Amino acid sequence: MEKIASFLSSLLAAGGGDSGGPAATVTSVFVYPIKSCRGISVPQAPITATGFKWDRQWMVVNSEGRGRTQRVEPKLALIQVELPPEAFAEDWQPTPDDHMVIRAPGMEPLKIPLASECATIYDVSVWEWSGSAYDEGPEAAEWFSTFFGNPTRLVRFKEESETRLTDPDYARGYKTMFSDGFPFLITSQGSLDALNEILKEPIPINRFRPNILVEGCHPYAEDLWKTIRINKLTFQGVKLCSRCKITSEGWS
Repeated sequence: MEKIASFLSSLLAAGGGDSGGPAATVTSVFVYPIKSCRGISVPQAPITATGFKWDRQWMVVNSEGRGRTQRVEPKLALIQVELPPEAFAEDWQPTPDDHMVIRAPGMEPLKIPLASECATIYDVSVWEWSGSAYDEGPEAAEWFSTFFGNPTRLVRFKEESETRLTDPDYARGYKTMFSDGFPFLITSQGSLDALNEILKEPIPINRFRPNILVEGCHPYAEDLWKTIRINKLTFQGVKLCSRCKITSEGWS
């Protein structure tokens, strides 16, 4: 795993760069180990070449190997994921005793070893990308198939041999795992508050699934940011998120 920076703390000053408004502050960092399942709020997260460590490293696929998302399978939003707290420490490596724990209503907890050899399956796909991935095995397949009521498997991105590049029209030379398009997604509390003012029922930030939440800037200011500096790190804004354009922006 390529390390390009150390920690991103939850209370670091952020620079809005081109917006001309007040500087924002990072208030939350979120990691989503399984694509489209619930995220984990963490105080810090190591950064890798594909985004935060563990982010969208796993994906639920159907019988044809096609990735499932909440767009077509909303029950994914009910699945909770837990990782050992120490998994977000820099340079931490799992042992055979370390697991990812998966929970869902009406299901017994499922433990996925973080340090075990897995078989490779081919013809796994998400959006425009296809390739091979590690299969987390029959126990995981049975658990997810029972929960969804149809054949389903859990796969893990195969970093050793696979590369999934970001859209070169926006961020040439960057890569990600199973996220929709880019390594990071950022939004602001101000944007969420402004949106909730016009909704009949307020919605929480997890509906937008950001990696980084900031506050202290004007609503939608992040839509205009070209650069953002967090501690000694610099991120480049590349495009608005196609899923939630009015409140979030993708970052490379």
